[in-house]
Amino acid sequence: MTINEIQDEIIDEFSLFGDWMEKYEYLIELGKSLPLIDEQYKTDDHLVRGCQSRVWLHARLGDDGKVYFTADSDAVITKGIIALLIRVLSGHTPREILEADLYFIDRIGLKEHLSPTRSNGLVSMLKQMKMYALAFQQQQA
Repeated sequence: MTINEIQDEIIDEFSLFGDWMEKYEYLIELGKSLPLIDEQYKTDDHLVRGCQSRVWLHARLGDDGKVYFTADSDAVITKGIIALLIRVLSGHTPREILEADLYFIDRIGLKEHLSPTRSNGLVSMLKQMKMYALAFQQQQA
């Protein structure tokens, strides 16, 4: 699936919920289903700066030239947010990640329903994912 197809799928899923309490519950469920990050990556080197809660993010470049992310957080909502970002961006090439327009964040109303600190954290997580993609792209050049 393309990044846009995945985003459209997420938009459809969130449209099924009537209010933001249900959407938060869904985010929490997504966070609970996030595959566990290997303990060796739960270090300060993998912490996302700019997040109120602790978020560890690891990326690897697969033999197929695609980037694969794993993450964890000590906050359930944040874990759900990073799970969404991973679902959209993981398994794509560095170029696809760097060129992605992540419109689903606005379309599902995520940014406007987060506290300012969580919203900043979302931006920080996305920025870190794009930084990994940029580093991998430069490695491939």
